[in-house]
Amino acid sequence: MNEISQIFMKPAMKDSVHGLPPKARRLADIKIQIEQRLIEAPHLELRFRTLEAIGKSVRSSEYHITNACNLRCEGCWFFDLEHDKETKDQANLESLARFVDTERNQRGINTALIIGGEPTLFLNRLRVFVGKMDNVTISTNGLKKLPYEGFERVAIGITVFGGEKLDDELRAIRPNGTRFSGLFDTALRNYYQDKRAGFVYALTHEGIDSIEETVKKIHSNGNKVTFNYYTSAKSDQEKNSSKIQELLDEALRVKSLYPRTVVSHHAFISALITGRSLLGEFGYHNCPSISTCHPAHEARLQNGNPVLPRFNAWSADTKTLKFCCTSGHCDSCRDSQAIYSWLVVNMPRFLENEKDFLMWIEVAESYWSQFIWFSDHVVNRVESA
Repeated sequence: MNEISQIFMKPAMKDSVHGLPPKARRLADIKIQIEQRLIEAPHLELRFRTLEAIGKSVRSSEYHITNACNLRCEGCWFFDLEHDKETKDQANLESLARFVDTERNQRGINTALIIGGEPTLFLNRLRVFVGKMDNVTISTNGLKKLPYEGFERVAIGITVFGGEKLDDELRAIRPNGTRFSGLFDTALRNYYQDKRAGFVYALTHEGIDSIEETVKKIHSNGNKVTFNYYTSAKSDQEKNSSKIQELLDEALRVKSLYPRTVVSHHAFISALITGRSLLGEFGYHNCPSISTCHPAHEARLQNGNPVLPRFNAWSADTKTLKFCCTSGHCDSCRDSQAIYSWLVVNMPRFLENEKDFLMWIEVAESYWSQFIWFSDHVVNRVESA
């Protein structure tokens, strides 16, 4: 949706909006609101302009580079819903390179989120993306370390389910069904003091008592952590409001204890766990992380809610479009990156007052600070000063 990009352009003047078509007038009004907020809060201008620049420059899509994985985690939507059986891997590196060239040169995509399966099993496929995309992020289970050489600017998101006490129970399962122990500790060793790596920690109601200790270990390991929300692909979302509040309270408490380790903003954490924000309730009708070229979304693209510009999620065959960035089961989805995108692309909804505007800036900063390839981010500059 180009409207998002058009917001970040030359400021509009009040006298210039009269007589414009409705869409152009709406964009002009948004620009005027932005300039008004910056006049009232000039101390926010550098932070906003930094976010403005990255918002204009990054165009991302998601790529499953393999259907294979060295684990069979409980609650993994990819295998629980048999996505691995839908297509075959594109194993030919020349064909993969042509596909990536098409993505870049014809669709304007310069940022790749690589998932699987398990991407670290196929380093040569990863190298194709690293050689052709400006920015690359991979999602990994942490069992196999991504080498440093040749992958210096690859952002790494390491999955944790439930916290250290539950992680082995939920994830340390080999494809043949046998279990092992120490998966979380293995991931910590693999990425000790690795500035590329952050943990994506899926919180659970059953693991509330593990949150502080898990974050403490990640902190001591020299990594950052983003909260996610664990729900099995085969079960409904937890509906008990008291349990939801208990989990939210503990997540926010631990955030306050480790404010620089937990990059997730408090507004994001609340939206993640409750599914609600000042934007309303999260769901398919407003999720921006859908494949924009997928024919199933024709009506969704017309409902006025923004989407990620040009975003597609591609299967491992490089030919088949996925429905969205995750399972396609929207009723139970609370994916962290989808929630982040929901908040970030709706920036105009945060212009009502300086408090909301500052909250949007902080949420957007926390989002971009996950990625080592965003080296100009104000948060990263402060930390390196």
